[in-house]
Amino acid sequence: METLNVEKKNLYNPVISEILKVESLTATEKRFEIALPKSAMLNHKPGQFVEVSIFGFGEAPISICSSPTRTPTFELTVRKTGRLTDKMHELKAGNALGIRGPFGNGFDIEKFKGKDILYVAGGIGLAPLKSLIDYTIDKRNDFKRIIILYGTKNPAEILFPKEIEEWKKRSDIEFYITVDRPDDKWKGNVGVITTLIPPLELDVENTIVSVVGPPIMYKFVIMSLKGKRIPDENIYLSLERRMKCGVGKCGHCQINGSYVCQEGPVYHYPRCKELEEAI
Repeated sequence: METLNVEKKNLYNPVISEILKVESLTATEKRFEIALPKSAMLNHKPGQFVEVSIFGFGEAPISICSSPTRTPTFELTVRKTGRLTDKMHELKAGNALGIRGPFGNGFDIEKFKGKDILYVAGGIGLAPLKSLIDYTIDKRNDFKRIIILYGTKNPAEILFPKEIEEWKKRSDIEFYITVDRPDDKWKGNVGVITTLIPPLELDVENTIVSVVGPPIMYKFVIMSLKGKRIPDENIYLSLERRMKCGVGKCGHCQINGSYVCQEGPVYHYPRCKELEEAI
């Protein structure tokens, strides 16, 4: 089966791909299942992104939210935030999109094998992290504990409700969720996502942590992880912000000489500390 490769022609040229399914997740987020032409595979790594384009409306980087184990199609979760994403939310199954990629540096899966995995996802940060969550579930025997922490502003913003129900039912996954502002029907934990960390009993030397969420969340999550004595070298963060071209040409995503679209979006926390302004 043919695979896309950013070293070849699609580095700059979008590949016309078909939307197979569109699912509304919240008032502002939709999930798109996409098929490349001629049954090609994206051949991505968890944590990478693609450039999505619509003729006449522009192009934007969007993280892949499905695992490479679930091919040949792939999924994107898109928040309605501007000209291109507004247009994407109008599209339906059968419509076409331009796809370039995959781009960037994903999670170093080999370093996760044989370890306990702690996922910390805030808001739409669950979308790119879901790619890695799905991968570890599909390759369950390669990993030890799987712990998922997820926080949103309110219950109406919770993503992937079907998957969350499946995670809750599994005996080999520990899932915890919290909201900042509950509604009348909410029966779960209330508070920011860092409130879920202190009660955890962790094998700190054997636990790898993957964190994805809004930038303001990172500093406080890192503080909480340090309170649990998680070593810096066991922490990975996604800095999926400010990206634009995907190929290190525009400089829009540069942080102290590091191009997020190439060296990132997934960074080892010790590298983030070197960049200083990263978090």
